Amino acid sequence: MAILRRGGSALDAVEAAIHPVESNLDDHSVGKSGLPNILGVVELDASIMDGWTLAAGAVGGVHGYEHPISIARRVMEELPHSLLVGEGADRFAKECGFPQVDLLTPEAKRIYSERLQGQGGGPGSPGGPSGDSILRAVSSRLTMDPEMAHPKDAGTVNVIALDRDGHLAVGVSTSGWPWKYPGRVGDSAVIGAGNYCDDRWGAAACTGRGEMAIRCATAHTAVTLMQAGMSAHAAGLRAMQNLDHLVDPYFGAMNCVAMDPQGRHAAFSTNARATYVWMDERSEDVQESPRTHVELKGREVTDGRRKATI
Repeated sequence: MAILRRGGSALDAVEAAIHPVESNLDDHSVGKSGLPNILGVVELDASIMDGWTLAAGAVGGVHGYEHPISIARRVMEELPHSLLVGEGADRFAKECGFPQVDLLTPEAKRIYSERLQGQGGGPGSPGGPSGDSILRAVSSRLTMDPEMAHPKDAGTVNVIALDRDGHLAVGVSTSGWPWKYPGRVGDSAVIGAGNYCDDRWGAAACTGRGEMAIRCATAHTAVTLMQAGMSAHAAGLRAMQNLDHLVDPYFGAMNCVAMDPQGRHAAFSTNARATYVWMDERSEDVQESPRTHVELKGREVTDGRRKATI
């Protein structure tokens, strides 16, 4: 808000707001100290979008760099591309001069080791995942387990900002799904799924099981519904409800935030107790409001060849 109040851009505000979350060692869902993949390696995803130009930048599977949101912005501003992943994203970050850090902190490593006990162990341990089939089995089993798949220290940070020139920007950063298969990239790095904005219509961003947002293009859907004349609240609610059409044995928790070009905002969650925080030009401090609860159950389908029970 300090950036916005002195006339700074929405892009600058979004990037600045996400930085301290990426550096917060007590947050195991974003940036440094994020929970690792099934092999114990931290992989970060992020994206940023400019509602004025519709320019976007994203990175997926970043290793060894604390601020993927800033790398994503440099992709947007300096390359003819919108998305870099893995070794390419790491190479670009190094060329840009971003400092390399060890993302796996002792606390995140402890959580990883404790939660994988009895699940086949960690890499290198007796009976630990070593072959591809074992990796697939362990990663899938952990994703199916609600306690393992949705730990209290998992999540994503997303920020929407509107500046005094009427420009919107949105950014998302995460360490992704805990215990994921190596190389998995979620919706946080996918423009239109976890992140979308357009100065004309509004902005939206998602957290939760990113595969669901990817399949339904949830952030873009919310913005498109605002374009069709819906309020931020009605559009975000409809976009969330659209997820209920999915058939998915890993069907999971989802969240969404949305804002229109006038700064009217709303947020949604499958968690009835979830909240979100916001500030406007009149705010003296951060405000906290409840998210609209959306109950999602998914579908059960039997077609003679497969059966998916949600």
